[in-house]
Amino acid sequence: MSEATLHEPEQTTPETLPLIPLEGVVVFPHTVVSLTLDDLGVPAAEAAVREGRYVLLAARRPDPPADAPIVEQFFRVGVVARIEQLGTLPNGSTGVVVRGLVRAELGEATQTSPFLRFTFTRRPDVFERTPELEQLMVEAHAAIDAVLELRPGVTQEIRNFVRSIDDPGHLADNTGYSPDYTFAERQDLLETFDVVERLRKVRDFYRKQFALLEVQARLRQEVQESAAKQQREFYLRQQLKAIQKELGEDGGEAAELDDLRQKLAAANLPDVARKEADRELNRLARINASSPEYQMVRTYLEWLAELPWNKYTGQPIDIAYARQVLDEDHHGLQKVKERILEYLAVKQRRAMLGEENLRANREPILAFVGPPGVGKTSLGQSIARALGRSFVRMSLGGVRDEAELRGFRRTYIGSQPGRIIQELRRAGTADPVILLDEIDKLGIDYRGDPAAALLEVLDPEQNHTFTDHYLNLPFDLSRVLFLATANTWDTVPPALRDRMEVIELSGYIEDEKVQIALSHLVPRQLRANGLRPDEATVSEEALRCIINEYTREAGVRNLERSIGAVLRKVARRLSEGELDPANLPFVVDAAFVRTALGRPRFTNETRERIDQPGVAIGLVWTPVGGDIIFVEASAVEGKKELIITGQLGDVMRESAEAALTYVRSRARSLGIEPSFFENHAIHIHVPAGAVPKDGPSAGITMATALASAATGRLVRDDLAMTGEISLRGRVLPIGGIKEKALGAHRAGIRTIILPKRNIHDLDDLPPKVSTEMTFIPVETLDEVLNIALLPPGENAPVITIPPRTDEVPVS
Repeated sequence: MSEATLHEPEQTTPETLPLIPLEGVVVFPHTVVSLTLDDLGVPAAEAAVREGRYVLLAARRPDPPADAPIVEQFFRVGVVARIEQLGTLPNGSTGVVVRGLVRAELGEATQTSPFLRFTFTRRPDVFERTPELEQLMVEAHAAIDAVLELRPGVTQEIRNFVRSIDDPGHLADNTGYSPDYTFAERQDLLETFDVVERLRKVRDFYRKQFALLEVQARLRQEVQESAAKQQREFYLRQQLKAIQKELGEDGGEAAELDDLRQKLAAANLPDVARKEADRELNRLARINASSPEYQMVRTYLEWLAELPWNKYTGQPIDIAYARQVLDEDHHGLQKVKERILEYLAVKQRRAMLGEENLRANREPILAFVGPPGVGKTSLGQSIARALGRSFVRMSLGGVRDEAELRGFRRTYIGSQPGRIIQELRRAGTADPVILLDEIDKLGIDYRGDPAAALLEVLDPEQNHTFTDHYLNLPFDLSRVLFLATANTWDTVPPALRDRMEVIELSGYIEDEKVQIALSHLVPRQLRANGLRPDEATVSEEALRCIINEYTREAGVRNLERSIGAVLRKVARRLSEGELDPANLPFVVDAAFVRTALGRPRFTNETRERIDQPGVAIGLVWTPVGGDIIFVEASAVEGKKELIITGQLGDVMRESAEAALTYVRSRARSLGIEPSFFENHAIHIHVPAGAVPKDGPSAGITMATALASAATGRLVRDDLAMTGEISLRGRVLPIGGIKEKALGAHRAGIRTIILPKRNIHDLDDLPPKVSTEMTFIPVETLDEVLNIALLPPGENAPVITIPPRTDEVPVS
């Protein structure tokens, strides 16, 4: 145990001393402080100077009771100090410089006028230097030095002075003037008589300060490195806010909140959405306007306010008016129109039964499937017009991210609702007609499956509580009329297919295209090109010329483009004065079409192509409609082999091998030498080699071309064929009969060989096509060859094609 050390003030100190009151200030022993004196302090200081310069310093309690005794108005622990200097300050007040000597515990007031005088008891520091105290001194020095190192503006001299203090009481008291201490903490430190406990408080206090300063320094550095601009803007905005507040101009944020509150009140939100909106609105009021989170919450509330939660614009369904609209907007498509009217009639009847029955058994989603340009999108527009609803077209082609449909969660910067909620806000109503265009072209990748997101949207049992990831609130989609379009149905996922009912639109025949052009396309293109009906007309002859020679397609999209190109030539001639106003309207005929559009893009070359054995005409199905295809076969003397070209798929190659095997098995009955196939290489080619081809329906066409090449007999040039074959020579059914028949009709073919089991598919053909065409159902390949191959030695009649004088296209 080390020797005890006693530190006491001078023994000449009296037992009563004048008291100088302190306001919010604490003076510690072993420190020198300058003070400004008040009315009570000046006479006390003067008396102390006269009596030996010793004085009591004690802090006045904050807000003491008005009737409290004078003793209770001061803290009971102060300090005995010595007045080093007394004088007048430059501002005219009296100041004093004092040196703290020892703690003092106040007793009774012996004098109150003209100054205060108190009795006191000295409380000097008493401690024993133990290893524990020495360790505490080391820790306190380290903590204080660490804080001073992080504190800007602290000189090395100050740090050296602190390091040089060896007395534990002096060390603790000298730290009491740190700006980090509050008045209460300073007074508590002064009232701690035990030196070890006082030093422990100092150590703990500075350790906390060091941790705080370290975090502040790290945060300051991170902010300066990553967000210096944001920090500068923040301080500038805070200063601007303070200036505006001083000027009485700080009502902007409050006005925004009031405006949002009014919008949300007018939005007629459901109860769940109302609770969430109120919670976010209260949260917004507590967020600083310069914070990024403020803008995120505000944007979210604006979305809630602008969505049509309970706004409906649909009119009662009128079936007669709906039929009128469909007939006005579309020519033909009788079966499609009938199905749409049935759909609307069911909706009308179920709406009459009431909401409960309506939700008990919901109607399916209609999906229009067909090639481009056949009127799928315009059918959706007509349905919306018939129902008096807004029409929204939402293209899904190329959508690969589920979040594009269901929204991005609000945890991401720049997040927003999905396409469905966005389109509803744009429509401004909760019951629009939404057309999901190109649903067969949805993608899928690591970000999710958009088709899976559509399952909830299109399921009538779930979409009344559709939850967007951004809103995170249920939104009722049960009143929305969803329609879908696709070019092909095979690429649509089975689960999504189950939600929809398919309505197929195969394409238009020539007469239907002419009527559509006269009723819709020509008037629309006249307006688009600045022409009046009394200035130009398009003849039926010109339309048929465009259809057959320039736009061989299932729909009418390219037909409308070509009509527009022709009418632009007419508009230019009118503007340049080449047309006589007296001879208006100018009639566009076939000759003018050829002059305006140049050389025909399509020609009917079926008969001129089949002028030698080994060529047969087949039928194919494509996403843009049916078409004809030529299959060529050639036998060349040489090594036995089968060559297949034309970029054919595996199924089509297998059909070629099956066709060759069948023809070889019928060699004798067809009049083919048995050794023919052993001494000849067989080459099968399908032109348009840049286009991939596949499918089993070209089987009988390949077999016919092979038989023609091996026998030298020509194939009839007025027919086309389609069907799958087996090794036994059976003709098996295939799909796409309607599209293939329309394609053959467009190409000028009037006779078709098809599987007998597909004969019922002909019921879907337009009456005009059924009347003009001949369909020959077959069951075996022998029947096909008997019908398609001309007798031996009989050739097709020679066709003389007159030379055509090409006209220079009009620029």
